[in-house]
Amino acid sequence: MHRLIELVVLAAPVSFAAYGADVVKVGAALSMTGAAAVYGTAQKNGIQAAVDDVNQSGSLKPLRVEAVFDDDGSKKEQGINVFQKFINQTKVSAIIGPTLSTTATAADPIAQQSKVPVLAISNTAPTGITDIGDYIWRDSLTEAQVIPGAIKKAHARLGFKTAGVLYGNDDVFTKAGYDVMKKALESEGVQILETQTFAKPDRDFNAQLTALKSKNPGILVVSALADNAASIVTQARQLGYSGPMLGGNGFNSPAFIKNAGSAAEGVLVGTAWNSSSQDAANQAFLKSMRERGVSPDQFTAQAYSGVLIIAEAIKKAGMKGGREDIKAGFAKVRDLPTPLGKFSFTPARDAQHDPSVQQVKGGKFEILQ
Repeated sequence: MHRLIELVVLAAPVSFAAYGADVVKVGAALSMTGAAAVYGTAQKNGIQAAVDDVNQSGSLKPLRVEAVFDDDGSKKEQGINVFQKFINQTKVSAIIGPTLSTTATAADPIAQQSKVPVLAISNTAPTGITDIGDYIWRDSLTEAQVIPGAIKKAHARLGFKTAGVLYGNDDVFTKAGYDVMKKALESEGVQILETQTFAKPDRDFNAQLTALKSKNPGILVVSALADNAASIVTQARQLGYSGPMLGGNGFNSPAFIKNAGSAAEGVLVGTAWNSSSQDAANQAFLKSMRERGVSPDQFTAQAYSGVLIIAEAIKKAGMKGGREDIKAGFAKVRDLPTPLGKFSFTPARDAQHDPSVQQVKGGKFEILQ
């Protein structure tokens, strides 16, 4: 495993050596409060564990990685402030985050303008992220890379012919998820009988769910963040909907299962992380998290992998941890063993590895074989 470098994002295009220390600082802008807090907490656990593991491995000797954490609050304005702080005050060499695609669309252009590399670890909107510029990269598969496969497998297993769709229309991530779901359902020949929307602050979804249930859909497909997702699934069951449900990437959190309880049983979700993979990198990740008393999810795995990718970029750059070094190193990452599988970047700087499908069984996510 790679030795960790202390991760910090540098402000101006100054060489790493100019700072004198053998520490590479990486800023981690995460949603530790707000609508996406359940994801941010998981990401912080993954980043810190990976930094510890990399540093202890000595693979980056004489360098060390240091993660500098700050809360983006699940908001564009706060994310912008965090990026500016990392770039101009903390002077990190790279930035991991922010958690939500909506925040990324506002904050990433600042990093692009300042020529600071960004590694998105949970931004899954198919467009509007890496096309911001050549300093923006991501290890998170887009909804377009994950959802079609999940719908295809669910369709083959369950044979539904119709669907009802519910999505959050005030968030880039959930809106993008809906766009992909609609296209994927249509490509499978599934008729969409009804589409309903909601906003993140909503807590009562009975009107939308009643309208959907009245159409008697063969499956209910939902694009929502974990907090909304748990309420939607719970209220759907309370209203008597007993059919299958499939969620987007926002469902990929143990918090969804915890908050939805028995209502979550049977829910299908596309995922970028095969939790049951026997690959050595995934088993090492699972062991590391167990030792820390953490039950990892997809967001933990993507965050942990993000640090490994930055460490690999530093190695590819000749053990140099400056901003331009890391950017150049990213372009050379090929088939890197990570918890996500063998990881590479596409020419468009997006993630390239195999997705999976999971289902809630016995209060846990299980990979659907």
